Amino acid sequence: MHICVTGGGGFLGRYIVEQLLQNGHHVRIFCRGNYPDLKSLGVEIIQGDLRDPAKVEKAVQGTEAVFHVAAVPGIWGKWETYHSINTLGTQHVIDACRNQGCGRLIYTSSPSVVYDGKPHFNADESLPYPKGYLCHYPHSKALAEKAVLQANDENFSTVALRPHLIWGPRDNHLIPRLLDRAMSGRLIRVGDGTNVVSMSYVENAAAAHIQAFEALSTQSMCAGKAYFINEAEPVPLWSWIDQLLALGGLPPVRRSISPTMARTIGATMEAAFSLFRLSSEPPMTRFLASQLSQSHSYSIENAIQDFGCEPQVTFAEGMQKLEPEVKEYVARKQKSG
Repeated sequence: MHICVTGGGGFLGRYIVEQLLQNGHHVRIFCRGNYPDLKSLGVEIIQGDLRDPAKVEKAVQGTEAVFHVAAVPGIWGKWETYHSINTLGTQHVIDACRNQGCGRLIYTSSPSVVYDGKPHFNADESLPYPKGYLCHYPHSKALAEKAVLQANDENFSTVALRPHLIWGPRDNHLIPRLLDRAMSGRLIRVGDGTNVVSMSYVENAAAAHIQAFEALSTQSMCAGKAYFINEAEPVPLWSWIDQLLALGGLPPVRRSISPTMARTIGATMEAAFSLFRLSSEPPMTRFLASQLSQSHSYSIENAIQDFGCEPQVTFAEGMQKLEPEVKEYVARKQKSG
């Protein structure tokens, strides 16, 4: 099939592209950068911005399915940025699919769209959208997810996947930030360290997207629905962070603060950064304090039942694959001072 992947040069998007190529599909990516290595594999590259409807139309033209992975992440920034890219940009993808006769849309969402400020234990998709959000990213993604699911009809099949804490080799966001903070002495545990979280090894997250795509049709069980995507068993967050640090020969996290103190610091920093109109991300926010101290685990039973979701790489195998990259990153950072 001819398939478009928005954000195909990014962390998760690239794994999806590689798995599609392995399955024999023709792949086009819509992205802001240029990726000669993907082009050498036969991937067609269209550069553009999700905020440009004409460019999105060009990217979707002639395709039979779209994986919409591209988004602006983060926990700080202007609402206009998140809304224009994550929400309106997704609507442009939906409109382009309809206009171009593309029949399937697989949307990468986030569990944060249903985060209500409370701990979640083995939660399922019956969790409602909350009345409010602590930052713009989950709000903008929730609006986009609703639009994707509402667009599902007898001629256009859609599904939304919510991978939680994607990690693995080639990560340029979560793991480098954790390692940088640890090496600079700024990584502090929030809470007592017993909170458990569901995690998504990146190859498994990509495979879940492929599995949903292969099952998706106007008659399939997964059409018009959202699904949590992660490993079946959650892990203690701070134990995993200590394991990650150990891969690079770094000591475990020693210092800690209470969740209440972290949220107070986060609220203060949010106010200060807003008052002085600072564009950089605060070291702590209320949202981040809650994410680092609370349990967030999700059931994938519905994904298993409806489209055969099946993680292919175990947690231990994922850590083994990640180890060389962590060692190299830490050594490079230590050498550069």
